[in-house]
Amino acid sequence: MKAMLLKAPGSIEKKPLAMAEVEKPTPGPEEVRLEILACGMCHTDLHIVEGELSSKRLPIIPGHQIVGVVETVGKKVTRFKVGDKVGVAWLNSTCGKCEFCLKGKENLCEKARFTGYDVDGGYAEYTAVSHDFAYPIPKGFSDIEAAPLLCAGVIGFRALRLSEIEKGGRLGLFGFGASAHIVIQIAKHWGCQVFVFTRSDEHRKLAISLGAVWAGGTDETPPAKVQSAIIFAPAGRLVLDALRVLEKGGTLALAGIYMTPVPEMDYQEHLYYEKTVRSVANSTRKDAEDLLKLAAEIPIRAEVQEFPWEDANRALLLLKQGKIQGAGVLRISK
Repeated sequence: MKAMLLKAPGSIEKKPLAMAEVEKPTPGPEEVRLEILACGMCHTDLHIVEGELSSKRLPIIPGHQIVGVVETVGKKVTRFKVGDKVGVAWLNSTCGKCEFCLKGKENLCEKARFTGYDVDGGYAEYTAVSHDFAYPIPKGFSDIEAAPLLCAGVIGFRALRLSEIEKGGRLGLFGFGASAHIVIQIAKHWGCQVFVFTRSDEHRKLAISLGAVWAGGTDETPPAKVQSAIIFAPAGRLVLDALRVLEKGGTLALAGIYMTPVPEMDYQEHLYYEKTVRSVANSTRKDAEDLLKLAAEIPIRAEVQEFPWEDANRALLLLKQGKIQGAGVLRISK
C-alpha cells in the first residue's frame, strides 16, 4: 500500500514526509483493517514530524484522526462488520490492568500506545486497529467532517471538562484552530459566553461567526474576566496571559501535548486567589464516545479545509503558519 512516511524528523519546510510503498497491515484476531477515507491533521502530527516530540519509532506513518471503512475483521471481532464506517483516535491501546486503567484514567496508562506515534497512523491507504479502540461514526457526518472530531473534538471536549466550566459560565479560549472551533460549539450549546484570544484576524472573524461574544489579541483585556480558560496554542507564555484574565477560583486547562517553556510567574499577580492550572493528557475512550454522541445531538459542524494526501507536507506547513481556518483534513480515498 501507499503511505506518507516519516523516516527522520525535520523541519516541515524541508518536506520530511515522502510517499512510499509499505506493507499492508495484517489484522490480528481482535482487530479490524480499515480502508482509510480521510485523516485529520493535528498539531501533534507536526510536533512528531518536526521532532519536538521525541521519536518512539522510525519510520512511522503519522495521523490519528482516521475515518475508514472496515475491509477485514479478525476472528474474535464482535463490534464491527465489513462495510461499517468507523473512526480511530490518538489512544490506540492500553494495558487495561494498571491502577490508572482500573480507575478510569486509561489516558495515563504507562503502557498506552498512540496512533501515528507508537503505531502507524492514517496518512496511508490502510490501517489496522483493535475493535475496542475504534468508534462507530455517527450518521449525518461526511468523512471529511467526521475526521476532526476524533482528536480536535475529543481532546477539546476533555479540556472543556477539565476546565470545570459550568453551564452558562464565561469561558476563555486561547488559540482558535481545529479544537477551539469545535469547543466553542459545545460551550454555546451549554449556554456559555465565550471569549476568544488569537493573533489571527481571520480566526477572530470565524470565532465571532460561531458565537463568541468577544475576540481579540492575547494581550488585550476582555469585557469581563473568564471563569474557566483553555490554552490550545503550544506557547508557554500564554499561561501568564490567561491567568491575567482568569477570575478568582477559576481553572486554566492546557490542552496541548507539547508546549514551549512557561515563563516565571508572579505568585501574587498570576496564581493567588485559588486559581488552578492543569494539563490535559491524552483522552479516554469514554471521552471519544461521549463527544461523538454529543456531536450528533448538537450537531457540531466542523469548518474544514481539505487537501490531497500527497500534499501532507504543504498542509502541515499551512497548519504551522496558522493559515488553516478550522481543521485541515487529508482526503485519502474517494
